[in-house]
Amino acid sequence: MVCVALLSNPKSTGNRQTLPRVRSYCASNPDIFHYEVEHVDQIGRALQTIARVDPVVIVINGGDGTVQAALTELYQGEHFKGRVPPIAVLPNGKTNLIALDLGIHGDPIKALERIVALAKAGVDDHVVARELIALSDGKVGSRPVLGMFLGGAGLADYMLYCRNQIYPLGLSNGLSHFLTAMAVLVSLIFGIRAKFLPPSSKPVSISLIRDGQLAGRFSVLIVTTLERLLLGVQPGDSRRGNMKLMAVEQNLPALLRLIFASIFKRVGKSQMQGIHLEQGDTIRIEGNHSSVILDGELFEASEGKPIVLRSTQPVPFLRLAA
Repeated sequence: MVCVALLSNPKSTGNRQTLPRVRSYCASNPDIFHYEVEHVDQIGRALQTIARVDPVVIVINGGDGTVQAALTELYQGEHFKGRVPPIAVLPNGKTNLIALDLGIHGDPIKALERIVALAKAGVDDHVVARELIALSDGKVGSRPVLGMFLGGAGLADYMLYCRNQIYPLGLSNGLSHFLTAMAVLVSLIFGIRAKFLPPSSKPVSISLIRDGQLAGRFSVLIVTTLERLLLGVQPGDSRRGNMKLMAVEQNLPALLRLIFASIFKRVGKSQMQGIHLEQGDTIRIEGNHSSVILDGELFEASEGKPIVLRSTQPVPFLRLAA
């Protein structure tokens, strides 16, 4: 049995620098089965092959699109006949939210060494269950796309602004995210609308099947099944549903409340005007050309064509910190 199966996408941005080191490490380590794909439509065949070597752990090494496609295929492909090994994600993409949630950060080679060591010693104490978000149009028979972090409303527009306007400048991820945040604040404080600033968010309606509806313009819309929502929000009552939702109304006071509450780790401790924290197992998003981004892939809700989110059954992941 192979200890670790590593699925890499050489074309992801992070791999342009790190993949030669990863290849060298794998070539000298017989405990790793390394499979490379250049397009996400090759991931199904890659996982068929990986299933034959029966690894202890599967590691995904690619950008957000690679991770999303691999999670979708692992959950729906039946390559492992219902016994999917624990999944780990190397820190590679622009945001690395899934890797951070699993305690995997820093140098990818050191993370891979740690994963191999755990696979040899026994992973039981490091396996955690995470539900995935299944995104579809809600119609019977439609094949959903799966991920773990969704940004919508204004947040999706800001992410697209950062991707299309700031990342091409060649700056570091941290500086790119800082400049995007400053541009958002300038547009909200001064009400400026210009091509070099993020656009105003479109109206959106968010329905939680058991807990009513939110409607309006939101500067931040997050839905996630990660253990911690952004800004330090702790998991809530799972009986209300496994997907955690944060919606922040598009006005400066609400955004400032969120910023200060996150600094002092007070988000979710009490109700705050303009900030909505909910949980659910089915969430419906409707709007006129309102964008959402699920783990790096763009989707759009339009009139009569809502986006429906449902949580899946738990999937095993490998967390480095026990």
